Amino acid sequence: MSKTNIFCFGFGQVAESFINKLIKEKKDFVLNITSRQDTYKLDFNNTKITSYQFNNDKFDNSIIKKLEEAEYILISIPPIEGKDIVANFLDKNLINLTNCKWITYLSATSVYGDHKGEWVNENSITKPTSANGLRRLEAENTWKSLSDEKNYPLQIFRLAGIYSNEHNILKRLKTGNVQIVNKKNHFFSRIHVDDIANVLFTSLNNFKKNEIYNICDDKPAPQSEVAAYGAKLLKLKRLNQVKLEEVESEMLQNFYKDSKKVDNKKMKVFFKYDLKFPTYEEGLTYIFNNSV
Repeated sequence: MSKTNIFCFGFGQVAESFINKLIKEKKDFVLNITSRQDTYKLDFNNTKITSYQFNNDKFDNSIIKKLEEAEYILISIPPIEGKDIVANFLDKNLINLTNCKWITYLSATSVYGDHKGEWVNENSITKPTSANGLRRLEAENTWKSLSDEKNYPLQIFRLAGIYSNEHNILKRLKTGNVQIVNKKNHFFSRIHVDDIANVLFTSLNNFKKNEIYNICDDKPAPQSEVAAYGAKLLKLKRLNQVKLEEVESEMLQNFYKDSKKVDNKKMKVFFKYDLKFPTYEEGLTYIFNNSV
C-alpha cells in the first residue's frame, strides 16, 4: 500500500499535533513541510522529514515537485502583510495539483467580528473588527476564488482560540502572566489542539470540497470564568480583575471588542466527531492532571 503523501505549509502546534495523530494511529505517510529558514532535514518523533524554505520573497524550487506529488496540503501560515502568500505562490507558479485530494486552510473565528454575545454559525455575517479578522477574511476569499478558478479540493477550518498542554491559562496563572478583564457579556470560544488534530485526521477520509467548518468546543465562556476555573484547580487565591480601559496591550483590547458564541454543530455532524474535550473544564482538568 502506498504511503499517504502530506505537505504542510508551516509547522506550528496544529500541524505538529495533526502529524502526531497520524503517528499515533500508525498511518504510513510521507511528510514535507516549510519554514522560513534554509531547507534542512529533521527528525520529528522518529519520522524523517524535510523542511523546505518558503517565505514571502524566497522559496526552494523543490517545493513545486513535492506539491505535485502531495495528496493532502495543510496551510497554517497566517496572512503576511495582509496577503496569503501560499495562495499567491500557487497562483503564480501554475502548479499541477492533480494528485491532491484535500487542501485545508486554517482560518480563525475572528472573521465573524462582534455579534454582541449571540450565537454564530458558518452562515452568519462576517464583519471582522480586528486587523487579524480582516486579514483572515481576505485570505479566505482569496482561497475561495483560487479554488473556484482551479477546481481545488478546498475546505476551510475556522479555528477558535487554541489551547494545549503547552500553551494554556494554567501556566499563565502560575506565572502571573494573565490579566483578568471585567467585561460583561463577553463570550469567547476555545478548542484544544488535540481536537483540531482529530478533526483533521477524520477529514482525510470524510471530505466535501468548498465547505467551511467552525472548529470549537461546546461551551463559549468569558475569560474570567475560565480563569476562575483554572485558579480553582491550582488552589490560587481570588484573582484580581481589571477594567478594559486599564489594559495596555492593544492585542488584548482588540480581543475584547468581539463577543460571540461559535456554533460547532456542522463540524460534529459532518465529521461524526465527539469532542475529546467538550468544554474548557475537561480540557484544563486534563492538563492539570497530566502537564502542570
